[in-house]
Amino acid sequence: QVQLQESGPGLVKPSQTLSLTCTVSGGSITANYYYWSWIRQPPGKGLEWMGAIAYSGSTYYSPSLKSRTSISRDTSKNQFTLQLSSVTPEDTAVYYCARVPGTPILPYYYGMDYWGQGTQVTVSS
Repeated sequence: QVQLQESGPGLVKPSQTLSLTCTVSGGSITANYYYWSWIRQPPGKGLEWMGAIAYSGSTYYSPSLKSRTSISRDTSKNQFTLQLSSVTPEDTAVYYCARVPGTPILPYYYGMDYWGQGTQVTVSS
């Protein structure tokens, strides 16, 4: 059974970097052909896919967030990490990590099959 769990600070100050870690159990983040994604949901709004790191280590980012988003992984810990720089209050959201199946080349965007429970991150001074 694949389980994902987000962790990190729940409060970040404007202009700082938001950093979250997703810990995966029950499956390897290097297993073919899965992509490990970050998704967020601002209050009252829909889900927004932010980016992913593939089984291979390749990264993919939403064009709207690419300039300030970085996703990395630690395979020894079966974890992957989100860093979102220069945050503003508009980045306040529930942040989720999720597994996404795909092809050897691309994930099936919004085809998540396992999700973490989500973690609230508030950007405020």
